[in-house]
Amino acid sequence: MLKITILTICPEMFGDFLASHCIALAEKRQLAKVEIVDIRDYAGGSFRKVDDSPYGGGPGMVLRAEPVYEAIMAHKDAGSRVIFLSPAGQTYHQKKARALARAEHLILLCGHYEGIDARILPFVDEELSVGDYILSGGEIAAMAVTDSVLRLLKGNLKEGSAEEESFEDGLLEYPQYTRPVECLGQKVPEVLLSGNHEAIAEYRKAESLRMTREKRPDLLNKSHFVF
Repeated sequence: MLKITILTICPEMFGDFLASHCIALAEKRQLAKVEIVDIRDYAGGSFRKVDDSPYGGGPGMVLRAEPVYEAIMAHKDAGSRVIFLSPAGQTYHQKKARALARAEHLILLCGHYEGIDARILPFVDEELSVGDYILSGGEIAAMAVTDSVLRLLKGNLKEGSAEEESFEDGLLEYPQYTRPVECLGQKVPEVLLSGNHEAIAEYRKAESLRMTREKRPDLLNKSHFVF
């Protein structure tokens, strides 16, 4: 069973997330366990202070190293992998999600404010970024990583659901249609109504390639995708 521990100063953000279908189903089927840890519980003192002003001056506050370190150490064991969700990290992608889905225990560290005391970095195994933009904290990124990993666990989704999706083979997913056959002045492509599974597979493959070339041509040159 995969265990995911999320270290945060905003545990209240995860209430509805933990109740979402993918997370709740994984826990019900005992495929994974997700726990939310409040870093403030490791700050000490009556005020549980987790931040302070940066040395050298500058705007904003910085997460203090000591409470973060204590939170990590309280939950880390030999099988843990500590991941700091940071704009300085490697860009997260589907191949990485698959790698993380094979882990025993992931500890996702959410930054906040203007950053985190750099002295915590030696206790982090890797840094991951969910994109070249800035969030108020790492909580949304932690949700994205958690959801993308848990949906890959065998038995959590309907068989085959995770295989034919965008990025799984390096391409965007082909267009999808459902009833009725004609809607909004457009018809479902005839090949999808033919019952010819070989022709449908070829059509979908061609459509995936077309959509990728039109909408995300950068994906065709990324080495972390397999064609």
